[in-house]
Amino acid sequence: MLRPMLTLLLSISCLSPVFADDVVTPVAPVSTAVDAVAISPVSKFVLADFDGQMALIEHWPDSPASLENLFTALENDQLYADAKGHAYLMQSDGTFTDYVTDQKANVSADALTAISLNNAMRTAIDEHRAKAGLMAADVATRQAAATTLAADPLSVDDAILTERLKVEKAPSVLAILTRIQAQKDMASGDAKRELAGAESLASSNDPEILNLVQEKLADPSISPTLKAALTSAEHKIALKIKGSEWGGYLFSGLSMASILLLAALGLAITYGLLGVINMAHGELIMIGAYTTYVMQGLFNHYLPSIADGYLFAAIPAAFLVSAVIGMIIERIVIRPLYGRQLETLLATFGVSLILMQLVRMIFGAQNVEVANASWMSGGVIISPSLTLPYSRIAIIGFTLAVLLAVKWLISGTRFGLFVRAVTQNRQMARAIGVRSSRIDMLAFGLGSGLAGLAGCALSQIGNVGPDLGQNYIVDAFLVVVVGGVGQLLGAMLAAFGLGVSGKFLEVMMGAVLAKILLLGLIILFIQRRPQGLFAVKGRFVE
Repeated sequence: MLRPMLTLLLSISCLSPVFADDVVTPVAPVSTAVDAVAISPVSKFVLADFDGQMALIEHWPDSPASLENLFTALENDQLYADAKGHAYLMQSDGTFTDYVTDQKANVSADALTAISLNNAMRTAIDEHRAKAGLMAADVATRQAAATTLAADPLSVDDAILTERLKVEKAPSVLAILTRIQAQKDMASGDAKRELAGAESLASSNDPEILNLVQEKLADPSISPTLKAALTSAEHKIALKIKGSEWGGYLFSGLSMASILLLAALGLAITYGLLGVINMAHGELIMIGAYTTYVMQGLFNHYLPSIADGYLFAAIPAAFLVSAVIGMIIERIVIRPLYGRQLETLLATFGVSLILMQLVRMIFGAQNVEVANASWMSGGVIISPSLTLPYSRIAIIGFTLAVLLAVKWLISGTRFGLFVRAVTQNRQMARAIGVRSSRIDMLAFGLGSGLAGLAGCALSQIGNVGPDLGQNYIVDAFLVVVVGGVGQLLGAMLAAFGLGVSGKFLEVMMGAVLAKILLLGLIILFIQRRPQGLFAVKGRFVE
């Protein structure tokens, strides 16, 4: 009996180390590898279901840069994973690298699963980026982020919104955030919060807020207190929006006045100082616009890296081309007809027809497009209902610069002195050595060059075509007549008056009736004051 028991004990003692090695040694490395996979945020993301992925995006356990890298991989369809949660990035040549280590991985696409995006995930990514964008230092970035969040205001986190409303200083961003807060308040279902939201809405001038208020007012179940607050807010918002609209009309009138002044400046010189009724002035404006179109094409073809700079080259080019053509017209057509206004009018009308036909033969009868430079795209956002386009702001500034330059040229230079001398007394000017014929040609070239600048400016706000000048020649003559021929200040005031009043009349009674009424008022004005706003000085009167 003792011998079999000893034999059994010896057998157990010999087998026990073998069992120990078999159980412990192989398991430990496998457990470590699984833990490594489990702690990787990307592995968690690829192994999670949709709700889990959305939760991970909302509370990403790693750095924002790593989350942005994940977004980029998802959007580029580069993210793949195996069954254990190892993530891989597909390269442009079809090979894979380990997502975490960035080392080349010996795997094939057949053994992996592509992690793709759906619309809900794309929306979640955009919203997450927008929330991060609210913290940016750049106002434009914050505004873009707020605009993205405003598309789905109810999904915006209350804590983030409250924090940003406390610290945000930019009016454009603050207006969007306020709108989001108001929309959340209106949809909260809490009476106190709805009332507070309605009272805060009264300070808005956003048309979307007005729609929100009106939709809420249409709900028959709202309380009388809330309805009164919403009615008051509706009235105040509508009043502010109306004010913004009239501000926009005023700005449009100013920009129109600038265009009229540019078109009339050259005419004020040729008609006021030289006494020439130049019916081809509109076509000189058109030539300036087509010169801008040609310069744009040259820059796009030969200097594409600085294509936006074409406008800086087009300004002097438009002036020179129109000025040279104007001087040629003065030398060949107008000079033999000085003193015979009817013949001059008919001759320049014939020249205008010739120029229009030449342009049709060269560029075709269809309009051509001159694209705005990128720095002129967009506008200044004054309020949600009022945006001032950069292109029209640039035209107003350009017109003021041209006006000051012409004023300096006429009043402060030797050339201007000769022009004024020839205008006031040609014989006396000749007697003291002024070459009057040369001054006539240069003055006509100056007026024609200014028409070219007007065409360059007009090309930035509309299409360019052979009939471009015809749209402005009548209004330009009205500006010169009302302002007083040869008077820059009069031309400026007349252009401002006609441009702004024309815009307001157009808003109130339509374009056709406004034009008729404006012409009637101008006729009455000329009957009362034939010399315009200011006294006329020039050879025309003599």
